[in-house]
Amino acid sequence: MLEDCNSCLENIPEVFTHRLVSVQRSSLFVSSPVGFCANAEKMTLRRFVCEGTNYQEMLLELTGQKTVPNVFINKKHVGGCDKTMQAHRDGSLQRLLSGQTEENQEDQTYDYDLIVIGGGSGGLACSKEAANLGKKVMVLDFVEPTPKGTTWGLGGTCVNVGCIPKKLMHQTALLGTALQDARKFGWEFDESVKHNWETMKTAVNNYIGSLNWGYRVALKDKNVNYVNAYAEFVEPHKIKATNKRKKETFYTAAKFVLATGERPRYLDIPGDREYCITSDDLFSLPYCPGKTLVIGASYVALECGGFLAGLGLDVTVMVRSILLRGFDQDMANRAGDHMEEHGVKFIRKFVPVKLEAGTPGRLKVTAKSTETDEIMEGEYNTVLIAVGRNACTERIGLDKAGVRVNPKNGKIPVNDEEQTNVPHIYAIGDILEGKWELTPVAIQAGKLLARRLYGNSTLKCDYINVPTTVFTPMEYGSCGLPEERAVELYGLENIEVYHSLFWPLEFTVANRDNNKCYSKIIVNKLDNERVIGFHYLGPNAGEVTQGFGAAMKCGITKEQLDGTIGIHPTCAEVEHLKFTGATPSSLGRLCPSLL
Repeated sequence: MLEDCNSCLENIPEVFTHRLVSVQRSSLFVSSPVGFCANAEKMTLRRFVCEGTNYQEMLLELTGQKTVPNVFINKKHVGGCDKTMQAHRDGSLQRLLSGQTEENQEDQTYDYDLIVIGGGSGGLACSKEAANLGKKVMVLDFVEPTPKGTTWGLGGTCVNVGCIPKKLMHQTALLGTALQDARKFGWEFDESVKHNWETMKTAVNNYIGSLNWGYRVALKDKNVNYVNAYAEFVEPHKIKATNKRKKETFYTAAKFVLATGERPRYLDIPGDREYCITSDDLFSLPYCPGKTLVIGASYVALECGGFLAGLGLDVTVMVRSILLRGFDQDMANRAGDHMEEHGVKFIRKFVPVKLEAGTPGRLKVTAKSTETDEIMEGEYNTVLIAVGRNACTERIGLDKAGVRVNPKNGKIPVNDEEQTNVPHIYAIGDILEGKWELTPVAIQAGKLLARRLYGNSTLKCDYINVPTTVFTPMEYGSCGLPEERAVELYGLENIEVYHSLFWPLEFTVANRDNNKCYSKIIVNKLDNERVIGFHYLGPNAGEVTQGFGAAMKCGITKEQLDGTIGIHPTCAEVEHLKFTGATPSSLGRLCPSLL
């Protein structure tokens, strides 16, 4: 309904304005009957044309808003054009028009208290915690097949095509190195040793299958309704779920949690989707990859390239610019150097421009230099793309729910409680803007979110000083700031770097990787030498870094670290010397067992 009420305007703006706001179900004050009114008509707002400054001055005094249009619904001030259109998109305008307020919103009838979109680590953790707190919960999860047709079960990237199979295949490669070391320790075996890809792949995927089943059982035990369907918003409180048979079902909920994760990014060059694989395909590949080109310098690229080389394959890594962007570059280069010393070839400052069929059983890759016009070509059995990941937010109807998304990367900005700009919709995990893309972070955020929503908790997820490990052949663990970031934040003159090269006792008898392991800590000189960065390159990096992560969470200083008695003989007991006092090359052979 659209109605001009100029004829009823009285000479007392204050009385007239207050009367309209108090009596009318909806009031739209404008300065002319054009523009915004077309949208207002669709939203059934009643329009009042305010010609003259008296009415606008009265509205300013009433709302603090200097401009028109000025919208009121059921005595509540909504705002101007942008805020009203946003309220229309996120559903709050419709609720106000129907007489629903924030106070009575929870009394509305929905199918579920909470619907979680995404059955990865974060989504499962959130849903189970909410169910534990007595809420009616649904989880929707659907894996769209890769261009190669690969798909998987419940549990998300980490379990199926990420952390778990990656670590198991990394362990496979470490066992190959251990076999080489074994002879130096007295083990005698004459038969040739070779690796069977099919055996490893089957064993790893059987274990993953058991995890998929375990997750389904856990959801059932907690009365969480799991639906294997693709979820898409059709209204702010309503989704459409489409299963693999294209059957559509609709569900409503009071609240939603987005936990859709990410998928590997392709190159968008000729032949990439037709000929290449990603990490989504690698771990269930039905054949040994053979001679492999890994495109990218992400942690996924270096981890996959590392364990493939550890299985005895011919591996080349093509790098556009730097290794491990976002990590400490000193450590990243050391990890890369170690890979190169152990047979992984690197092609630097090149990017692929075309992929096509080569000689039988091979793929032909054409690449171009990022610095010159040089073109190079090569043939490989397998080409693995690992150049980053895209957030899975584009096709889930967020525009219909009014959820704001960064158009550049698909990430969702949230506040410190993982709440989007739409109050009843939350997001966790890899799709968050500016947060860690790590499984334990998503799990923690999901659990704490459910407890805040339904358990009267106030504890929020802490995204500071999160420890992590890159499982390159020589593992790299870190917590806190990279050295470059520490200098940027505090200034070179206000930080101190303590470091050490070391030789793990386990490597000495095998006589390998002498002084290739390295550790350093970065401290803030202005804060009692508090540790703001920890970096470790060596065996069992995850186990070592976890302990330092806990210490940094407690605010450990260099003095307290020095006062901690180490466990002997371990890599974690390594002593850190001041960088300004000694360069790494002058530290000599340092074995933790001798410190």
